[in-house]
Amino acid sequence: MTQAKQMTKNQAYTVKIAFIVALGGFLMGFDASVISGVVKFIEPEFNLSKLELGWSVASLTLTATLAMMVAGPLSDRFGRRKILQVAAILYAVSAIGSALAPSFILLVIARMVGGFGVGASLILAPMYIAEIAPPAMRGRMVSFNQLNIVIGISVAFFTNYLILKLGNCDAAWAINLGFDKWNWRWMLGLELLPAILFYLGLFFVPKSPRWLVMKGQTDQALMIMNQFTDVDDAKKQINDAIRNIHEDKNREEAKITEFFKPAYRLVLVIGIVVAILQQITGINSVFFYAPMIFEQSGIGTDASFIQAILVGLTNLVFTVLAILFIDRLGRKPLLLGGLAGIALCMGLLAYGFGQATYQLTEDSIQSLPQEISMTHISSMIDVTYDDDVSFKQAIRSTLGDKLATTYESNLITSAINMNPALILIGILGFVASFAISIGPVMWVLFSELFPIRIKGAAISFVGFINSLISYLVQQFFPWQLDNLGSSNTFLIYGLFAAVGVFFVWFVVPETKNKSLEELEDILIKK
Repeated sequence: MTQAKQMTKNQAYTVKIAFIVALGGFLMGFDASVISGVVKFIEPEFNLSKLELGWSVASLTLTATLAMMVAGPLSDRFGRRKILQVAAILYAVSAIGSALAPSFILLVIARMVGGFGVGASLILAPMYIAEIAPPAMRGRMVSFNQLNIVIGISVAFFTNYLILKLGNCDAAWAINLGFDKWNWRWMLGLELLPAILFYLGLFFVPKSPRWLVMKGQTDQALMIMNQFTDVDDAKKQINDAIRNIHEDKNREEAKITEFFKPAYRLVLVIGIVVAILQQITGINSVFFYAPMIFEQSGIGTDASFIQAILVGLTNLVFTVLAILFIDRLGRKPLLLGGLAGIALCMGLLAYGFGQATYQLTEDSIQSLPQEISMTHISSMIDVTYDDDVSFKQAIRSTLGDKLATTYESNLITSAINMNPALILIGILGFVASFAISIGPVMWVLFSELFPIRIKGAAISFVGFINSLISYLVQQFFPWQLDNLGSSNTFLIYGLFAAVGVFFVWFVVPETKNKSLEELEDILIKK
């Protein structure tokens, strides 16, 4: 009975520490997606081009990629907890700097500072949790961090909408706080609160036992590990850590050129293609530009922010389902079903936007803001435009770039003729398909496909490719919408997903219930 109580106490402590560390995942998800509500307001305020707007979003990914490359070595030298505390400080500095940024350049710099925190959290939060959690709890606790990332994304969508509504209310306190004129600054600055909580919470987090073993402090490592599990298991894990670290020192480190050898060609091709597929099907276009996409369907700003919340909730629910089903159904069925779903939903979006027409009428222009001169747009009245690109070009030629950017959403709402329900169904179906398949499955595959000798270098390499494609998608999405149109942009994403279905069907093996040694025999040419 005493032992059972002790185990319950150990488990409760493990959950508490994992929860604190997983705040890094929450901040990462929040910081990455909060920009979705900001882009609409900074574009006219700073008079941004579409490529500059993409840079305001994608710049964070560049520094996050750099941080991912250096966070591991830095944590080996200074400790996981200390680097996570630095990440918390970077989040706080980014929140303050972004909220107060007087210029576009300083806003981007502040976002890039936050990117270093994002990259460090992505690597170190799951690493630390894996190092302190007992084997029986490790999978759930590490998944807890991934779940927190998804929760952070959802909360960012919700707080963006809340701030937007506060800016439109008549309450004296909301007016005094400037939620109306400083809405996007509040959206970005709100991150300061969880960043402070994360920083303070880390003072209650012990040093990683594995890191202490690396530094030769085995007695302290054992004492800390005993807080997470019983005495016998704690001794076993510390002894295993000592043995593994000793073996690592004696093992010759694989060079990055080694996994380009013919023997590893198949696993390398699978890793690269899956890494590209996860991003090139457009997931970060949706997470980082959700309100912008919904505004293109003519539903207006408020409704677009509400629907962005549905995106976050859908992502959360289907990520949980993926965690539940990945070991039951297998990796390959989830990938095939998810990619097929992505292709179908992107096809639906392409069809929905492709069927849209745009026409301003005498009645519809009555609802436009007073800042739009009726004499300026008189030449557009009763003219039918067959696609969004030609309609936006007409807006710019009549109103000029600044007014066109500021009131594009209002004009689209007044002119568009389409079924916005198709767009909502397509986006939510796409997010659900991604969240239950290639989103989480990719990282599981990476941990299983690569042989131990090249695993570290190979995962770093394909992870870098994944981040690079993510950056390119974020950077060019506003430009694509402006120059190719919504229909063609989503059609391209859908075609990539369709190609992915065939690749997975013919090339990717099922890894469920196979040992790493069995997979190596299947995939590696001796």
